[in-house]
Amino acid sequence: MRDIPVGDATEQVVDWMRENLAPFFDAVSAVMLWCVDIILQALTAPHPLVIAAAATGLALWARGIGLAVFSLAGLLLIQGMQLWTQAMETLAVVIVASMLAVAVGIPAGIWAARSRAANHVMRPILDLMQTLPAFVYLIPAVFFFGIGLVPGVVATFIFAIPPAVRLTELGIRQVDKEMVEAATAFGATPAQTLRQVQLPLAVPSIMAGLNQVIMMSLSMVVIAGLVGAGGLGSVVVTGISRLDIGVGFEGGLAVVFLAMYLDRVTGAFPRERGRRRTRRTGVTKVAEPEPTPDPQPAAAPAQIHA
Repeated sequence: MRDIPVGDATEQVVDWMRENLAPFFDAVSAVMLWCVDIILQALTAPHPLVIAAAATGLALWARGIGLAVFSLAGLLLIQGMQLWTQAMETLAVVIVASMLAVAVGIPAGIWAARSRAANHVMRPILDLMQTLPAFVYLIPAVFFFGIGLVPGVVATFIFAIPPAVRLTELGIRQVDKEMVEAATAFGATPAQTLRQVQLPLAVPSIMAGLNQVIMMSLSMVVIAGLVGAGGLGSVVVTGISRLDIGVGFEGGLAVVFLAMYLDRVTGAFPRERGRRRTRRTGVTKVAEPEPTPDPQPAAAPAQIHA
């Protein structure tokens, strides 16, 4: 049986892209570094207690006192383990990668939901992306961007796209067809139907996709520590390479806390319709439906005169 030179052909394609598309890769690298630097400066410029207080306040508003106490304790623990800078680096990479994944995944999901041909093309690609091992994503990223932060961001961004596409498509497809038909009957264009009917009703599914994007980004960021992406992933890799149980456990504990915090906070949105919180008591009240007008009384029967 003849040998099929798949590896040689792939190497030739990669070499051609590196030689002819080098300005493009340099531009992508510069934009990625700029985005991560901006967010990292915003997270590290204030005192850690300020960031901890803001995160605790967000947790209190999203989930209540229980998550707020847990968030404050976890952030103080990270600061006490001297891993604050690494945790903020990881968070900055997760934010950038998640924003890029959502910016690509939601429009792709909308396209797949509205076009059968696009759905048939995207489905095997998404299946392939979700079955590939996470380490495989690092190979092309390292080939095109070298070692450092950028390949970690690129690999994380690509790795986190499928949940955004699938759950956006699922949310739009699950919208009641009668509501879409009613909007069309009232003269709404396809764009108006999408913007005013389908997307608002698909928000819970889209937010679930955002939650999964963040979780997958965080898991990939740790693996990206193998290629010098920095953050908590490098701490975990250092602990493994040196067989330092203490360093590895501290890095893993910080990653677990960030994952739990981001999962609980993003899972709290959107709030259920018809519910609101009072500022003083914090009691959740359900909006009462408006009373329906009483039907008009029946006309009195005419009197019969003898």
